[in-house]
This record gives sequence, C-alpha cells and structure tokens, in this order.
Amino acid sequence: MDITFIEARDLPDAWFQCVYNIFQKGREYTIERGSFKGNKRVEYDFVVIKVSYPETRPLIPDIPPGIGLPPPTDMEYVHEYLDKLCSSASQAENEDYTYGMYLEDQIQEVIRIYSEDGFATNQACMAVCDDKSIYLEDPPCLRQIDTRIYPDEGKLHFVLYFRSWDLWAGFPSNLAGIQLLKEYMAEEIGVEPGETIAVSKGMHLYEYAWELAKMRVGKT
Repeated sequence: MDITFIEARDLPDAWFQCVYNIFQKGREYTIERGSFKGNKRVEYDFVVIKVSYPETRPLIPDIPPGIGLPPPTDMEYVHEYLDKLCSSASQAENEDYTYGMYLEDQIQEVIRIYSEDGFATNQACMAVCDDKSIYLEDPPCLRQIDTRIYPDEGKLHFVLYFRSWDLWAGFPSNLAGIQLLKEYMAEEIGVEPGETIAVSKGMHLYEYAWELAKMRVGKT
C-alpha cells in the first residue's frame, strides 16, 4: 500500500493537488460493491493531506475562464452539507442516516470539554457510525472528526478520516462544510480555527470524471 503525502496552503490548492497526482499515484479497478458498481475508478491507496490555512477564502475551487468546465461544487451545496453534519433533523425520508444523527450531540460535547475542562486532552474525538453501519447499503464515508487544541497555541485543529471519498465533487464540498463547522466550534470555544489534516484509504475519481479532471489540471 503506497502512502501519498500532500501539503497544501488552502482547500482549493489541496483539491487541485489531489486531482493532479491521482493519475500517477492511484490504482485503477472495477467496482464490485458500492456506488457505481461495475464502473471503474482510480483511487489512492492511502492519502494524507495537510492544509495549513483552510480558512482562506474561497473555500471551494473555481474553474479558470476558458476551460469550459462546470465547477465541482458551490456554496449552496456546501451549506446543505453543513446542515447534514450538524443536525439530526436534516435526515430525508429516503436516507438511512445523516451525519447529524451521530455528530449533533458530540459537537456540543467537544465544545463543552474544551470550554470547561481545558485544552490539554486527547479525548475530544467525534465518531461517525455505529455497529449497524456495516449493514447499510451505503455506509457513511466520513467516519471520524478528531480535534486538537494546543494550550500554547489557541487554535482548533481537525483530523479527519474518510473510508471512501469522491475526489471530484465530494472532497471540495466536504472540506468546505467541515471548515465552516470548525469555525463555528472555534468561536464557541474562544479560539482560532486551525489546520485540517485529512486521511483516506479510499479517495477516488469515478470514470465519468476522468476527462473532467484531466482537463482541469491540463493533462488532456
């Protein structure tokens, strides 16, 4: 299993670097179970991404004029994703779960832990899933939001784990929404928002997005 390390300044830079490198670093295979079964995807074995200034605006990638590609996401969708992260009431009738089912109470508990008990702790980690998630047709992709505040620094850092991660549209939407969550939590705690470190053993591009991705990074 190859490990790919990517260091980025901001979220659009992280997305561009991941798209640029996946065709050299990724592994191509046909999906036997899961979304787009029977289709191909190219996927990093394992990727670690460090974003030093994820608060930098814009939070989502833009597409340079002249390329003729639609943007991979927009802020309206990002805010819808944020609602899914924070609120259990956001679950639609046709959805098996929403992230808010798992995270809503944990978000408030992490805020309480740091606000009342102090910053020097390793316990403020939020889990997404339970022992029944494995039986779902489409289990949660985001599985963990771990947090860290160093007492001598005063910044809230996030460490994320995605079991599976759509690079083209999912990555920019997810990280932008999670950044907005981080900024809310940091304000409630009374610190600054810090870095984002994301890891995944399943970051991929579906076959339908291959040509789009190559056009965006100038590899056509």
